[in-house]
Amino acid sequence: MSKIEKNPLDMTTKGMSRRDALKFLGLSPIAASVIASSTSGTATKANASDAVGKIVIVGGGAGGIMAMARLRSALSNPDITIIAPNEVHIYQPGQVFVASGEYAPEDIIGSNLDLIPHDVKWIKDEVSSFDPDNNNVVTRGGEIVKYDFLVVATGLVYHYEAIEGLTTDMIGKNGISSVYLNDLEKGTAKGGEVTWKWFNDLKEAARKGKPRIICTQPATPIKCGGAPQKILYLADDYLKQASLTADFTFAMNGDKLFGVPAVNETLTKVVQPRYGNITNKFKHNLVAIDAEKKIATFETKKLTQGAYDEDLEEYEMIEEVIRVPLEYDFIHIVPPMSAPDAVKNSPLGWQKGSAAGWLEVDQETLQHNRYNNVFGIGDVCGIPLGKTGGSARHHGPIMVANLIAQMEKKALTEKFDGYTVCPLKTQYGKIILAEFNYLGAAPSFPLDIGEERWIWWAFDLYMLKPMYWHLMMRGLM
Repeated sequence: MSKIEKNPLDMTTKGMSRRDALKFLGLSPIAASVIASSTSGTATKANASDAVGKIVIVGGGAGGIMAMARLRSALSNPDITIIAPNEVHIYQPGQVFVASGEYAPEDIIGSNLDLIPHDVKWIKDEVSSFDPDNNNVVTRGGEIVKYDFLVVATGLVYHYEAIEGLTTDMIGKNGISSVYLNDLEKGTAKGGEVTWKWFNDLKEAARKGKPRIICTQPATPIKCGGAPQKILYLADDYLKQASLTADFTFAMNGDKLFGVPAVNETLTKVVQPRYGNITNKFKHNLVAIDAEKKIATFETKKLTQGAYDEDLEEYEMIEEVIRVPLEYDFIHIVPPMSAPDAVKNSPLGWQKGSAAGWLEVDQETLQHNRYNNVFGIGDVCGIPLGKTGGSARHHGPIMVANLIAQMEKKALTEKFDGYTVCPLKTQYGKIILAEFNYLGAAPSFPLDIGEERWIWWAFDLYMLKPMYWHLMMRGLM
């Protein structure tokens, strides 16, 4: 399968004619409504706030750049400093399309030099520590940066090394892959490229036999919770298109494929009977790997019968953690994830509970619970939902409005409803657009949320990337 051309408006690719694609891009009421609704509330200098204060934004990914662009438009005299080491900006949602051969690696690479204007002070460094009691941060280079208001947009970090026996230099070798692999500071995103090669290695192996393939999902919150299944289904479909097959195992720490019932029901049908060669192992968390022997070890819980309780007239059931080794020929690994150490080890992180270490912000206002001049945006936020680019887009206007209200000493009235969107790729040319919030399913359009649709594939593949660069990253949606 050939990859599409670098130009995002070149629609000559499998499953969609140029004529149909251009018709979709130019005339689609869905695309029009998304752009119109997304830009209608954008602040202009004509109605900008006169509030003043030194704002420091930590992070140069999607959340940080969106926050910077929106604040710059919303304030009549902005004083903004952004601290981020990366000049290269990676369109991270595109890594799955690189992995499946629909994008070339260079298609997801952009530049913060084009996104950060000259009137924003840019410190090209990383924050090593936060001191919210004294309203400053310290960079890796030792510079102390004072602020009146702080926006934390550090994103999250991957912990491949938390899996016993695994190092990042093993990814791409000996049947091991991970679409997530990237280095945002260096501006490299090897995961997609490595996984596209992995797809083709699977195909070659399947021509000779029936390889054993494991796809994993860890016990921690992760960026884009549907990505592990996207790789699973696209890899299986890639083989299916060549009349080949393999034995797939999907091992995840949860007890169901997806939390939204309508989506979970459809995914269950995708696994069986569409593919029929996928075994789900729920409550299995990858903890170790022996790359030489090709054995992956998972932890799971087992109930065993204990002593008999005469009062209750029943046996005590004891839960124990056991290790389960599984042999494989190929494995796709999603690493455990967390907030960066600078956040985890600071007063800004949650101190206990399931969100321990993540940025402690109110799940609706995105304001820190203990430091009123600190706000969060994006994956670093320790809230129940929202670790997707679509969520960060919804964080943006709410966080900015509330930050400005705080600057103006007004009540914070804007509330994030938990909106999260996951375009689950169930095969080439089909996506379930899983949209949900704190209350459950939350579709933006009057369509069945659990149905696989070609139009969502077209929207994700052709529309979202130019919208990301030209609208989201410029604070226009």
